[in-house]
Formats: sequence, C-alpha cells, structure tokens
Amino acid sequence: MEVNSSTTVPAGPPTISTKNHTFIHHYHHLHSEKDYHNHVGHFPFKTIIIIITMVALIMLLFTIFLVVCLIRRQKSSSKNGVCKDDCESRVLHDTSRRHIAPTILSFDSSPDVKGGCLYGGNLSRTPPTPKFRGVQVFTYRELEVATNGFNEANEIGNGGINGLMYKGVLSDGTLAAIKLLQSEGKQGERAFRIEVDLLSQLRSPYLVELLGYCADQHHRLLIFEYMPNGTLQHHLHSLNDKTQPLDWWSRMRIALDCARALEFLHEHAVSPVIHRDFKTYNVLLDQNFRAKVADFGLANMGSEKRNGQVSTRVLGTTGYLAPEYASTGKLTTKSDVYSYGVVLLELLTGRVPVDIKRPTGEHVLVSWALPRLTNREKVVEMVDPVLHGQYSKKALVQVAAIAAMCIQPEADYRPLMTDVVQSLIPLVRAHSLSSSLRFQKQIPSY
Repeated sequence: MEVNSSTTVPAGPPTISTKNHTFIHHYHHLHSEKDYHNHVGHFPFKTIIIIITMVALIMLLFTIFLVVCLIRRQKSSSKNGVCKDDCESRVLHDTSRRHIAPTILSFDSSPDVKGGCLYGGNLSRTPPTPKFRGVQVFTYRELEVATNGFNEANEIGNGGINGLMYKGVLSDGTLAAIKLLQSEGKQGERAFRIEVDLLSQLRSPYLVELLGYCADQHHRLLIFEYMPNGTLQHHLHSLNDKTQPLDWWSRMRIALDCARALEFLHEHAVSPVIHRDFKTYNVLLDQNFRAKVADFGLANMGSEKRNGQVSTRVLGTTGYLAPEYASTGKLTTKSDVYSYGVVLLELLTGRVPVDIKRPTGEHVLVSWALPRLTNREKVVEMVDPVLHGQYSKKALVQVAAIAAMCIQPEADYRPLMTDVVQSLIPLVRAHSLSSSLRFQKQIPSY
C-alpha cells in the first residue's frame, strides 16, 4: 500500500491566519502613521511657540525704546522750550487776595497793567517749571491796611536804590516785609519787573522768598518774607551799641549761605543769573542768623557760554564793582564773585568797602587787604577787633586765601562759586561737629 507522505491540508478558507496577518500589518501601519504624524505635528507647534515668544519680546523691546525716546524728547522740549504768555489766566481786579502762577514780565516801556496784574513777555529765555504755588497779587488798599497806612513806625529800612521797606501783617496773619518802590520811569519799572519775574521762577532756601506783588494803577510794591534780624550791613557796621556783634562762626555760616545763593544763581538756574549788586545790605538774616540774598532789581541774565560776557550799563555800588565791569561794562558771573570777595573781607575785618576817614592807603578795603591776605601775621592784624581773638587761626588763613582769590583783578583768576562753596563747607562742618561734641560732654550722666 502506497503511503502518501505529503501533508494534508484541511479544507476551508485560511481566514484566521490571513486576517491576523492583515490586521497585524494594518495595526503596525496605523501606529507608524500615528507616530509619524505625532512626530511631524509636535515639531511645528514648538516652533510656533518660539516664534511667538520672539515676536512678543521684540515688540516689548520696541515699546520700551519708544517710551524712552518720548521721555527724552519731553525733557528736551521742557528744557529748551520758550515759555509763552497765557493771557487767558488774567486775574480780575477785586479786593480779595489771589493766587497766581509765576508771572513772566516783559521790559516794554508801556506795560499793560490791568486790575493789579501785569501781562508781558519773557525775561528768562528758558524759565523752569515752577514746583511751588505762585506769588500772590495784592491791591494797594490791602497793603495800606497791612502797614497801617505805611506808617513811619513800621518802616524797617531803605529797600535798595529805589524804595522803602515796611513791616506789615497780611490779612491771614503772615508777617511780611513790604517794599514800596518810589522811583518812576523806565529804570524803576524795569527793576520791579525783574524782581517779580526772577523771584517768581527761582526758588532756593538761600534767596529771600517773594510772597506777592502789587501793580495797582501807578503803585508798585513787592511783598517778601520777613527776616527778623535785618541786614548783614547793620550787624557789621552799625554804630548802635545795642547791636550784638556777630561771632566768628556765625560769620562763616553766613559766608557759606551767601556762597550757596550765588552758586544757585550762576550754576543751577536754567539760565545764569548775575546779581550785579551783591553787598552786605542785600544779605538778610533770619531768626537763626542764617543768610538769604535779596534785591534783584539790577540782576541780569548771563551768557549761556561758560564765563560768557554781557555788555551792559554800569550799575551797582561803589566798592563792590569788579574792575573789568566798572571800566568796560563787561559783566560776567565772575563779577559777582568779586563782590562776594568784598563781602568776605567785611566779615573778616569789620570794615566797609570805602572809608575816607581811614588813614591814607586804607581808604579802599580791597587794595589795602589784598597784599596782606597771604601773610599770616598781617592777616591776624586785619581781623575785626570786636571778635577779641575768638576765632580759629587755621580757618582764618583758609578764608583769607579764598577772599584773595575772589578779589583778583583779572576775572579769569577768580574761582567759581561752586569752588568757594566746596572750600567753606569743611570749615563750617568741622565747627558744627566740634560744637556737638562739646555739648555732649556737658550733658551730665546719671
């Protein structure tokens, strides 16, 4: 019997294995496609996130740059812009006191005066934006009441070359010094306008504060903060025996305050301001004998250039005028430095700038003092005798050296007021520290 060795395959369709193979193949194919799509899908999503982040960052940087540019442009425009008159802010004339913004006044010979308020152009080329309340406008009647009819009993001195000063009490109880301008004509009007313009814009603890003004009809008055201890001139040169002489350190502190005032005018005002009439009579003292500079009727706007000259008519007080200004009318901030040097000599010696009663060779303070200021023995001999030797010899030598530099005949050899301030600060500070230590030692311990 022949046996068939071939394997017998059962009849029927091979559904299971074929389907399994097909399913497995299809399964792997689907998973491969899914993995592929997942892989392909994730990549562009991350890329989009990165692109969006970069765009947002670029936009943020651009925005910051734009803001910085706008801020710089605004600062530049506020610094270089010219202040224009705002005629819409006119104040109506009435009997009540009013607050106004700092007034910019022009120098026209025929000012427009309406209702106690002046309207005009611009003295300073680039006036700063005021950070304090404006000066007040007063009627003549208000100030007449404040001074009891400008009674002689309330007169506290001469208000400079063209006015009288009165002590007054304003309607709100404020004690004030009221300056009644007496001179008429262009010079008096110009002096009035300069003071209102400058002191409405400039604010410093070393300048006397302008509280208000009156331009009622033909009357011109200025209202200042009251300085109870009067002028430096009175305390240095008064013949009244009741006046207490200033001690050495009070004089040094006054010298520093005055230096700071001129430094502010020369270096920190938007445009340099030359006082042009700096002297002991225009230095006022408060209740603590701290000094403030007053009387800006002759002030002049200096050149924007460093040490730039301004040609002008020679005005001021004999003995305080710088040589180049007195001879040629060329005015610079160094002219104020010379006047400051004269005041410093007055603080050192107690002498007036010009005294024809003194012996020959001693009539003019500057010419007498200049050759002696660099000699230690002669400097000691120059000191005001009312001090009775109560001063620091080391400080005396240093202050004498500062005075010698300030009164140099050549303007270029004089220091800046900033340098004077920096030289005086250590002297005053050293005395303050030593006084504080002495006070602490005197306190008993329990």
